Amino acid sequence: MFQIKICSTNDEIQELAKLAKEIWNSYFPSIISQAQIDYMVEKYQSLPALTRAMNQEGYTYFLGYEDKKLVGYCGVKDEKKRLFLSKLYVHKSSRGKGYSSLLLNKAVDFAKKKNLTSIYLTCNKQNTNSLHIYEHKHFSIIDDRKTDIGKGFIMDDYVLELTL
Repeated sequence: MFQIKICSTNDEIQELAKLAKEIWNSYFPSIISQAQIDYMVEKYQSLPALTRAMNQEGYTYFLGYEDKKLVGYCGVKDEKKRLFLSKLYVHKSSRGKGYSSLLLNKAVDFAKKKNLTSIYLTCNKQNTNSLHIYEHKHFSIIDDRKTDIGKGFIMDDYVLELTL
């Protein structure tokens, strides 16, 4: 059984940071360097980064549990007219079960309840699997951007959007 809840306690944030590190280190080595993975996990997915995102930057994290074990998560931020889908990840042992779709549906419901007009995200141009999934879910590529994230690392992404 799959359940989704909002991340709200320090223990949940710690559990989220641990899962994020595991997912990133298993999924992204074929797309970006290990040095960039380590840097991005620390900068965006570590306990301090996630705590700051939720407590100071307005992010909401939805946690996906399979039989009470955290297996996925989704991070969003309300930007007044549209929702930024910052993160959507599922552990490799739980992929192919529709959990990403359930987490995405939770983000869509969240946006609709706030009367937002769209959801947008950035996705690495080399992440063809995720790009195909988002396109299948009716997201359209609306832009591309290269973002200097520090330490000599660049994020080379497409910007995708789903109109609600």
